[in-house]
Amino acid sequence: MGRVSTEPADEATSLLDTLRVGIVMLDGHGTVLVWSPTTEEILGWPAEETVGRPIEDFLESDDVERRTRRNSLGRAGSWRGNLRIRHRDGHVVEVEGRGSLLRGTDRRPFVLANIMETSRISAVEHDLAALDALFASSPLGIAVFDTEQRFVRFNDALVRLNNATDTDLLGRSVAELLPAEMAEEVRQIISSVLETGRSVVDVVTTAPDGTGARSVSYSRITDRSGKVLGVSCTVMDITERLEALNKAEAARQRLALLDDVGVALGDLLDVRSISQALADVLVPRFADYAGVMLRGEVAVGGELPEPVIPVGTPLHLFGFAAREAGERVERLLRLGGEIIYERESLLGRALDSGTPQLATTPEEILRATRPGDPKVQATFELGVHSLMAVPLRARGTVLGLLLVSRAHGDLPYVGEDRALAVELSDRAGTFLDNARLYAREREGALMLQRSLLPQHIHEPPGVSLAYRYVPGSSGTEVGGDWFDVIPLPGGRVAFVVGDVMGHGLHSAVTMGRLRTAVRTLAGLDLPPDELLARVSTVGDDLSHGPDEPLMATCLYAVYEPAPTSAGRRCGVLTMASAGHVPPLLVTQESGGGCRARPVHIPSGTPLGVVGAAPGGAYELAEVEIEEGSVFVLYTDGLVESRGEDITEGIDRVCALLAGPDCHRVASEEELTWNGAGVHVSPGPMAETGCGSIEEACDVLIDSLRRHGSSVNGHLSTGDDVALLMARLGGLPGHTAASWSFTTGSYAVRRAREAVRETLREWGLRGLEDTGVLLVSELVTNALRYAHGPIGVRMVRDTSRDPAGREGVLIVEVSDPLTEPPRERVVTEEQEGGRGIQMVASEARRWGTRHGPEGKTVWFELPLP
Repeated sequence: MGRVSTEPADEATSLLDTLRVGIVMLDGHGTVLVWSPTTEEILGWPAEETVGRPIEDFLESDDVERRTRRNSLGRAGSWRGNLRIRHRDGHVVEVEGRGSLLRGTDRRPFVLANIMETSRISAVEHDLAALDALFASSPLGIAVFDTEQRFVRFNDALVRLNNATDTDLLGRSVAELLPAEMAEEVRQIISSVLETGRSVVDVVTTAPDGTGARSVSYSRITDRSGKVLGVSCTVMDITERLEALNKAEAARQRLALLDDVGVALGDLLDVRSISQALADVLVPRFADYAGVMLRGEVAVGGELPEPVIPVGTPLHLFGFAAREAGERVERLLRLGGEIIYERESLLGRALDSGTPQLATTPEEILRATRPGDPKVQATFELGVHSLMAVPLRARGTVLGLLLVSRAHGDLPYVGEDRALAVELSDRAGTFLDNARLYAREREGALMLQRSLLPQHIHEPPGVSLAYRYVPGSSGTEVGGDWFDVIPLPGGRVAFVVGDVMGHGLHSAVTMGRLRTAVRTLAGLDLPPDELLARVSTVGDDLSHGPDEPLMATCLYAVYEPAPTSAGRRCGVLTMASAGHVPPLLVTQESGGGCRARPVHIPSGTPLGVVGAAPGGAYELAEVEIEEGSVFVLYTDGLVESRGEDITEGIDRVCALLAGPDCHRVASEEELTWNGAGVHVSPGPMAETGCGSIEEACDVLIDSLRRHGSSVNGHLSTGDDVALLMARLGGLPGHTAASWSFTTGSYAVRRAREAVRETLREWGLRGLEDTGVLLVSELVTNALRYAHGPIGVRMVRDTSRDPAGREGVLIVEVSDPLTEPPRERVVTEEQEGGRGIQMVASEARRWGTRHGPEGKTVWFELPLP
């Protein structure tokens, strides 16, 4: 017989192809009649070599096995067993055989045998056993759907997970078994898997009865030919795992919130800023509405003696945040508003006990503060259903309350939220108390510094003053910047500005001692260079020790006004600098504009530096001043900033003072540099007096904040700023007069007549006799000892001095002689010294000052 035609063996399309079932037909004598191609593949013998030969030629068996096969076929007509057949290559192949006895129409016997490789049958049996075991023992729910999405197989675990029975599942679709929304979702997933073949893994969903969570995965099932048979589905109960993950995620979010609170509050040292930042962080992550309520002492750095806030103490809202803004929110949360509560209220219990209080019912929320509180009604209008009041504590003291609430669909607060709120409030309480202590310490340091600065600035005739002092942003470490205005005899005035190096209370105290030394030496009427030299020599006494030597810069300027009749010239500035930044001078131009320029002064060594000796370290600079000029003294904090050279800072300030608008910085097109300063026309001070120096001070300070930035309301430069502006004018004709007399017999008489006439014109007849007498004595002394012109000058100062005394009449007599007069005890035998003794007894004050060409003796008489 010929070969049976079948599909090629390598194109397996069914289980038979996998098992490779060979067919052999024998006649009644055991001769091979048919040898199929599959048998050829299994044994290697082609049909040409086997057909017509006895089958026994290929079998490896003994006589017992042969008799067993013949007997079985003879009695039962069939046989089943294992055979060992010799492969054409020489090795033995074990197969499982099945034989059946057939008879033809002529009753001739035939044997039809099927053979299969034992190894392949074992593999398939193992696979089927494993599949059955998987369905039977797997804790996972397993289901198989056909292409119509009906259950065709499932295991007991799936039945238990769905709380169903076998009859509930078999042959039914998911649409019949699951809720509509869930069924539609599963239907779409199965349809997608059937269509695309892409598996869907770990779809997290709820159980059909809503009692837990499930993880479901889907895969497409195909046969070996690729035909789609259905979809397999595995279901895992992940309720416990999901709960653990949710707890871990909640813990992570709590830690993240705590970390964010620390970051948001870490750089702040202002109570209000901390309160607002805390509320902003909590909304909407932890609350829909959050408010920080504190007792008033916290904001101003006051003491907190009681560990618990007494009942009746109002709380103030210093920070709030809301998920939704609106009129109702503003009515509920208004910064600075007072909140009054009763002892038995929610807030009262939280403050008294120091423990968080939770309100989750309308009745509890109604008792939050006091009966009839409109804020409570506004709370209900906002949909608040859960409210928590948490004490803000630090070092065992309650500072206030953190009030948080949730509204509408948010979950109410629970125990874990309470624990988180306590941790948040404890951290925030520490930050708030640090800010309170910072405010107290800073206020104390600033109070000390301000007490060392001038308390009352006296404006002498012809001078208008404006000044500012702005502390830097270096915390309680105050600086050593200072300024002063010192009235000098003869209507003159000294301007001082200085800066002690470093920060801290030592710098502030050194500044106060240095200012006192300068003011004391100014009373001696010393020239600026000599005064700075003397201050520098006492630097060791002013320092705090050898490890902290005095190091300070200082600028000392003396302004001597002149009568306005002397043209535009209204006075002279004499200055000396101890390493200080140069002053600025703003002058009015003839064309109507203004020019602001730094005044060149030889820069001496700072005070306290070795080598700053009297007469050698400092040089004088003299500048004639025109009417209406503005003299600007400042410390380096005004012109120094990050990323800017100090010369650029000086140019910037000059541009502000000379710009077309004092309230803005001049543009580049408006600025021109003429080699001596910034010139802008028309300038901001084009009016008489070069504009308002008070406004100019504000412009400079505001521009510094804009140019840099501010921290907690203070300058971010880290350095203090002292600023003094003086508009300089001459002495009006009705307040000053001066004369020069040549030596001669008529000088005394002419001086008396000039003084008497002037006093009468000024309406000061009450001072006529005394003034004329004292001038006569001083002119007489000058004629006796000096050889040269004698000058007489009178100034009427109607302003009050720093001590609150009324104005004075100042009279000066100058001569070329450098030796000063001395007050001596006059006896009957001694005639000399009576004139100075008379001046000392009749005048309120008198003294002598030296100039480059002689001396000046002056005295003061109180105005009537």
